[in-house]
Amino acid sequence: MSALNDAYWDRYAADFASHHNEEMAKFIRDLALSLRVSSVLEVGCSAGNDLSLFPKDLDVNGIDKSEFAIKIARQNLPFKFKVGLAESLPYDDSLVDLVFTRNVLNYVESSGADQVLIELFRVSKKYILNVELFSDEESQITDEPIASCGRNMYKRWSNFQVKIISNVDLHQDIDPKKARFTLVKKI
Repeated sequence: MSALNDAYWDRYAADFASHHNEEMAKFIRDLALSLRVSSVLEVGCSAGNDLSLFPKDLDVNGIDKSEFAIKIARQNLPFKFKVGLAESLPYDDSLVDLVFTRNVLNYVESSGADQVLIELFRVSKKYILNVELFSDEESQITDEPIASCGRNMYKRWSNFQVKIISNVDLHQDIDPKKARFTLVKKI
């Protein structure tokens, strides 16, 4: 990532309140609770908006490459946060019941996305959720403020030992950008 992109994500984290999507946070929390998981990890958590509604008795973790974003998350939420890269997660194998990303893989170079998936798969004990803007051919998204590409997570997960549980577009009331919701279970 370039310094320009790093500065963009730090500004994004600083303005975390305006980026909070209450419906998305509810959706992710309710999904995790319905799956009866005891541990959750958000990869690329920024200031922790998507984790904000999780119950305090759940083992909730977040990781982001931005030290600034993690500082904000630690100030505002009672969960465990680390600074680190999605391409080399500092967690043990099969440690977390549900690992998820939201609009993270859209900003990772296509070749780097494969390594991120390897890491998500490695640290997940049961489930992996990706909420990413969709493109069948993984083409560039032109209305984004920094370079990004749509992702076809269904196709990408077909190379792993997983069962696809869901692969649908989210309703616009949950995500106005209508990201694709892909949930897989390790087998």
